[in-house]
Amino acid sequence: MSTYSFLDVNATLVGPGGSVNLGASAAAAEEGITVEAMEDKNIMTIGAGGQGMHSLVANKASTVTIRLLRTSPTNNALQNMYNFQTGSSSRHGRNVIVITDLQRGDVITASGAAFKREPTLTYAKEGGMLEWSFDAISTVRVLGVGTPSIF
Repeated sequence: MSTYSFLDVNATLVGPGGSVNLGASAAAAEEGITVEAMEDKNIMTIGAGGQGMHSLVANKASTVTIRLLRTSPTNNALQNMYNFQTGSSSRHGRNVIVITDLQRGDVITASGAAFKREPTLTYAKEGGMLEWSFDAISTVRVLGVGTPSIF
């Protein structure tokens, strides 16, 4: 039987203005981290006669979304980096995000990452979470085989 735990997930943002831990110890919200491809890898075209063609899209871009509890001190570190990086085009889009799951052997590297926008702030009955989104020009995913069974 295999077991998953967010405690095994390490994530780091490195770029102009600092390095920020985004993994299990960063007070992540239940929804955690999402890596989503920007577009489909395939475009299928069907001609007038019914013949088909597949086009392989070279795009490796993705959106990485980090969800943190409203009270996480990591929000301050990300806001400071956001403010610094968006103050000059020479600092914008130069982040690298690396996400690893040590138990599964997963390694995701998103490079050329830029803050997409500041998170929406909601002041309500419950603290909720802040979502930090990044657009990455190139994302390489290596999914491991998982923890070998010891039984």
